[in-house]
This record gives sequence, structure tokens and C-alpha cells, in this order.
Amino acid sequence: MTVAVDIGGTKIAGALVHPDGTMTATTRRPTPRGADGDGVFAAVAEVVAELAGSPLWSAAVRCGIGSAGPVDTSRGTVSPVNIGAWRGFPVQARIEAELARHGAALPTVLAGDGVAMTAAEHWLGAARGHANALCMVVSTGVGGGLILNDRLHPGPTGNAGHIGHISVAFDGEPCVCGSRGCVESIASGTAIARWARAQGWTPADPHGDASAAGVAAAAEAGEPVAVAAFDRAGRALAAAIAATATLVETDIAVIGGGVATSGDTLFAPIRAHLADYATLSFVRGLRVVPAALGTHAGLIGAAAAAAMLLPGT
Repeated sequence: MTVAVDIGGTKIAGALVHPDGTMTATTRRPTPRGADGDGVFAAVAEVVAELAGSPLWSAAVRCGIGSAGPVDTSRGTVSPVNIGAWRGFPVQARIEAELARHGAALPTVLAGDGVAMTAAEHWLGAARGHANALCMVVSTGVGGGLILNDRLHPGPTGNAGHIGHISVAFDGEPCVCGSRGCVESIASGTAIARWARAQGWTPADPHGDASAAGVAAAAEAGEPVAVAAFDRAGRALAAAIAATATLVETDIAVIGGGVATSGDTLFAPIRAHLADYATLSFVRGLRVVPAALGTHAGLIGAAAAAAMLLPGT
């Protein structure tokens, strides 16, 4: 049994995850707004306390923590963009202390949400059976993780596979990370909506959805600027996916996150442009598929990352 904790900007969730991936005692709290670091952590402590009340608590042998990033797993700290009160917050040590307080001094792993999603999809999702895979989250930002030789590859600080900050446009616009032309600055939901509006697109209904979901709906209806916005995003993603596959020989790219729910509006241009970038013989068979686990990927991924990175527990 694995204790799984999933920390994001809107919710903090927990579960006891069985060896087959089923979950028991699932619980969640809203991520506190306007609180200081300890105030945010109080919600995490409540989640752990509720899990500790389960009759299966004593069967737990490890703990996995998945968190929005940036993360530094070498230090056990997180600085989530969407949790302003946490900058270099020692979340791993604090959770380990809570576990011990409830009688469970367990080995613990911290993983960024992209790495956790990758572990989940390799264990039970669309990357299952693939020894080498890239998994991505395309949402407000663009994150990801790598499976290499059937092993999760988080890198020294837990940020390997962060495909959102590969530059695909040499003279592209500045990215929030400080570089230029990053995938995230072109293909995130935020970037798709921003570019479409800059090209003159507005929702048909003045009170309609001006986010990436609204652009996706307009693209499905054939609105030219909206179609172009998703084609541009798909091209950026295709270039980065092909570059990653060329570098480490992945044979599948799994894409989840809010933007991926637009289906073929996103996947069709990715696949069309991929043929222009994945040209070498060893990457021509590269497949791009939707993630399978949806909202469960965070908790399942935290548990999967713990199982993969704490062998023998």
C-alpha cells in the first residue's frame, strides 16, 4: 500500500493506493488562498490525518508526493507557480514529519506533477508496455516526464523531461522562464488563447469563453484564426516531441492536460506536423496518443513514482 499525496493550485488530495492501482480512503481539500506557507500546509496535514484514520493505514510501506512545480527533489522542496506562499518550501520533510506523527515513518519520494503523470501513464495508462516514452501535460503550462528503459527518469532535481521549456522558435517571443520561443510560450492553453486574441479572434458570444477551450470550440466550428492557433501549437509540440524522440529514442508521446481534452483539434495538427520533424528512420514510427488516466493521474502517479523510485519497499 502506498500513501499518495497530490498537491496543486486548486486542490490537495490524498489516497491509499493498492498494488493494482485502485484507491482507498480518497480525500481532498481546497488549496488555501491568501494563507502563509504554514496555512497552506495545514490542508496537507488534514489530508494526511484523514488517511491515517483508515483501517488500512498500517499497511502503508511508502509515500509518494506529486506537486505542481517548480520542484527540487534533491532538496525536497517546491515553489509552485500557483501557490505563492510556497517558495523553496520543504514539503517532503514536512509530510514525513506528519506521517511519523501518525505512526508511519515511511520512505518518501517527491515528484513534479509532470513526472508523476508519466509514472501513472506508464503503470496503468497509455504508455503501458512502452520501455521508452515521453508523457506531457498541456494545460496552463506545458510539462512532462520521461520513461527510459522501463524506468522513470526524473533527473537530479526531478525536472528531466520538462519539454515545455525546449525552444522551438529561435527568434520567438520571450518565455516566462527567461528563454525565447519555448514550447510553453506557443502551445500552452494560455499561449493559444493569447495568440488567437492578438490575431483578432473573439468569442462569437461577447460573454463567451475566451480561454483555450473557447478557441478550441471555435476551431471545431472552422473559425480560421482559431484553427491557425491550434495548428501553430500543434507544430510547436510536434517539433519538441520529435526532438526528444531523436535524442533519447522514445517511441510514444502521451499527452494529457486540459488542452488535450480538445481531442483531434490538437492531435490532428500535431500528427500532421510530426511527419516534417520525425524524419530519421528510428523515429518515423513515433506515435502520439491521448493520456488515459485523466483526473486520477495525480494520485496514481504519486504512488507509481514512489514504487518506481523506492525499489524494495
